[in-house]
Amino acid sequence: MAAGATAALTAGLLTATAAPSQAATQGPCDIYAAGNTPCVAAHSTTRALYGAYNGPLYQVKRASDNATKDIGLLSAGGYADAAQQDSFCANTSCVITVIYDQSPKHNNLTQALKGYWPGPAENGNDNLANAFEAPVTVGGHKAYGVYVAPGTGYRNNNTNGIATGDQPEGMYAIFDGTHVNGGCCFDYGNAETTGNDDGNGTMEAIYFGTSTGWGSGSGTGPWIMADLENGLFSGVNRGVNASDPTINHRFTTAIVKGGPNHWAIRGGNAQSGSLSTFYDGVRPNDTGYNPMKKQGAIILGIGGDNSNTGQGTFYEGVMTQGYPSDATENAVQANITAAGYNSGSTSTGTLTPGSRISLQATTSPCCTSHYLRHNSADTKVVISSINSASPATDKANATWIVRAGLANTSCLSFESADKPGQYLRHSNYQLYLNTDNGGSSFAKDATFCPTAGNSGVGTSFQSANFPTKYIRHYNYTAYIASNGGTNAWDNTTSWAQDTSWLTAAPWN
Repeated sequence: MAAGATAALTAGLLTATAAPSQAATQGPCDIYAAGNTPCVAAHSTTRALYGAYNGPLYQVKRASDNATKDIGLLSAGGYADAAQQDSFCANTSCVITVIYDQSPKHNNLTQALKGYWPGPAENGNDNLANAFEAPVTVGGHKAYGVYVAPGTGYRNNNTNGIATGDQPEGMYAIFDGTHVNGGCCFDYGNAETTGNDDGNGTMEAIYFGTSTGWGSGSGTGPWIMADLENGLFSGVNRGVNASDPTINHRFTTAIVKGGPNHWAIRGGNAQSGSLSTFYDGVRPNDTGYNPMKKQGAIILGIGGDNSNTGQGTFYEGVMTQGYPSDATENAVQANITAAGYNSGSTSTGTLTPGSRISLQATTSPCCTSHYLRHNSADTKVVISSINSASPATDKANATWIVRAGLANTSCLSFESADKPGQYLRHSNYQLYLNTDNGGSSFAKDATFCPTAGNSGVGTSFQSANFPTKYIRHYNYTAYIASNGGTNAWDNTTSWAQDTSWLTAAPWN
């Protein structure tokens, strides 16, 4: 690397680490440019990826009237202005319709259209992400990521400047290391422009998840792998490569880069520390991957042929022209850790979105020491006695982060504090802790409207899609229940008390 570029990278590293709570004077794409591998795509819903960028990050569409709004920045080079989204989407819900490319190439991501595999939306297209399902803070500022439930996907088949053929490129993304599955395929990167499987070597994208069907690393996953089409590669061999470890930081930096007969996987904790290299060597020892036949589309949340059963959460990512050096990526990692990603819990003990709480039962004499919690052994939600001497796991299971209602932001949703991305929701009237499975009713099932306590004490929580039913404990199990009905948990005895809850300080 030229001396000037090295100096610029060093300067970027120093400014990035000096003040974590402030917008960096350089963004990741300034660092890549200094390393002679400029960004040709730069996507983020949380912050600017250039120090001088002052345009929109993404666009949302609200359900009440299908109006759209671009969500911008608090200041040039800074963080998302989440208040714009909160205001625009008040009393309704929103989806993310566009993720803008901050680079001069204008490679915006929009709804993925039907490929070889159809999506669940109209005309076989993919769903759009719920704009409120992945709240975080970055540098102390509220922001929202892109929560990809199965069936959700974004794509651009008509790009500018993205590598094709065997041309070199690099890419990184920040993912939620705890929101994964084994479906195919939660990807970000280079894919076919046709929406079809066009053969080995026609893709080069970051895969993140627990799929073992084409390849895997050590442990139980998730793993950072390269989706090169017809193979998720964790190293030179098709199948298991033990040097690619399980990596599941709450915020995970994932890197794949490739050039002529050379590619690498790197990764690390997006909140602290340096990058590790998990593979750096020749192309896979299978036919069709050397030379590569990349086509230059960009995908997010899906495979190249629109395989859309994967899940994950995306916060930011870029693609570069040319093969970045490790030194460049190390400086980018320093910039990322300095950005200050956090889970988004900003206060305690209130029903304000962002607050951590525990919900205490009020039914006397049985249950006033009991709290709403999820089980460790399964996904059911129950009540159990919690006190200062209780195991740490029980305290964590009884702690919730209040979120804006996924189906109506004037109401509330409850995210598990110890299971990020998993929400309290009802199914067949019983309460569970689940990730969004892509079903059309999930957001409503996970939304509850607070009302004055039915017993005159505390707060009751009315189901958004079954307004005669409220969160209730019955025989120590949680349901939504009406005051009288055919179900056992609709029993009128102590209904008012069973549906009234105290908002308590969080146990964890």
